Amino acid sequence: MESIKVGLLGLGVVGGGTWKVLARNAQEIARRAGRNIEVTRVAVRDVAKARKLLGADVLVGADPHAVVTDPSIDIVVELIGGETLARELVLEAIAHGKHVVTANKALLAKHGSEIFAAASARGVIVAFEAAVAGGIPIIKAMREGLTANRIEWVAGIINGTTNFILSEMRARGLPFETVLAQAQKLGYAEADPTFDIEGVDAAHKLTLLASLAFGIPVQFDKAYIEGISKLAAEDIKMAERLGYRIKLLGITKRRPEGIELRVHPALVPSKSMLANVEGAMNAVLVRGDAVGQTLYYGKGAGEEPTASAVVADLVDVTRLLTSDPEHRVPHLAFQPDAMADTPILSIDDVITSYYLRLTVADQPGVLADLTRLLADAGISIGSMIQQPNESGTASENMADLIFLTHEALERNVNRAISAIEALPFVRSSVTRLRMESLS
Repeated sequence: MESIKVGLLGLGVVGGGTWKVLARNAQEIARRAGRNIEVTRVAVRDVAKARKLLGADVLVGADPHAVVTDPSIDIVVELIGGETLARELVLEAIAHGKHVVTANKALLAKHGSEIFAAASARGVIVAFEAAVAGGIPIIKAMREGLTANRIEWVAGIINGTTNFILSEMRARGLPFETVLAQAQKLGYAEADPTFDIEGVDAAHKLTLLASLAFGIPVQFDKAYIEGISKLAAEDIKMAERLGYRIKLLGITKRRPEGIELRVHPALVPSKSMLANVEGAMNAVLVRGDAVGQTLYYGKGAGEEPTASAVVADLVDVTRLLTSDPEHRVPHLAFQPDAMADTPILSIDDVITSYYLRLTVADQPGVLADLTRLLADAGISIGSMIQQPNESGTASENMADLIFLTHEALERNVNRAISAIEALPFVRSSVTRLRMESLS
């Protein structure tokens, strides 16, 4: 049977890994796919360097448009990243009847609806396993393995950089800036780490998981995003003392009023599965009504783990090349005409528990006033810790107060925090972290 011809856009870390995995495991991959899968054309910036790696059998050039319009190419693999050029090339490939494999979560989170609609109209496949959690097959699990279930919620550690930073802050008691510099030195964090540490990368991935879980369009612009750059080492230590660990979580949850779609640091019970995901590893916990909780764990980035997902997509597309487009697994798990317009909830409408820390003057009546304000806002206190604050002066003793609340509406918590910070005896802003039991 004739080989499948692949055009590769980009030969960076993931592109190079894809080439290596295809070459090393060619026979095994062909046995699974039913025919050989060959990279025959590549577009890169450094043509001379690519030719040394790929050899004479692969056509190498600098023009990506020549790859996506080449009539001999069956599948285009987009690994250049970014949004503008990548969107243009993916849509051009689709228009020319090419199937597409991409690892570009930002592209799909922002332009997925347009791209998937174009692919459906043209009868081609857009596969994106590598776009979420690297080598973990979470996309396939949610598109196919969990189709019997009504998904209730998805919660994940889906950015390895931030998980490495939080793990090191907890284990070594170091401040955020110190651990970030270490992560950059080790190659876990980019020179400009903003997308990682501010939660944007995780939100891109969560947007796709929410669409797969609930059959809604991709809506990155409606996600609530909060990163870890303002986390204090003292809160990580206090969480540990209280039996919790702080993780940057992506959470999407079905509620009667709509869908929660949020990325932020959260306290999770230290004995829970996600709390024990350390270093640069990723993990996604999915709750289905029939199966209960299932956990997907592994390397979320890196050359060959991500390449593993890219090649898995190539095999899937190869298997489906001759199938009727009307009977393929839908891109986002649900049939395109059955997508729901369920609203995405504002963060103000989220209901969860909270960790609140503040510094106050150590004087009579403080606790009474604070608990009254919380009660007036409909917030019930689960537990409270008071400890001396060493920054007090000879004329004024100060104390740190930590409250753990029962479940409350975020809007009410915001109202209570504003009232608390206006009190004359409060000496700091209120540190607020959400708590997730994941049960």
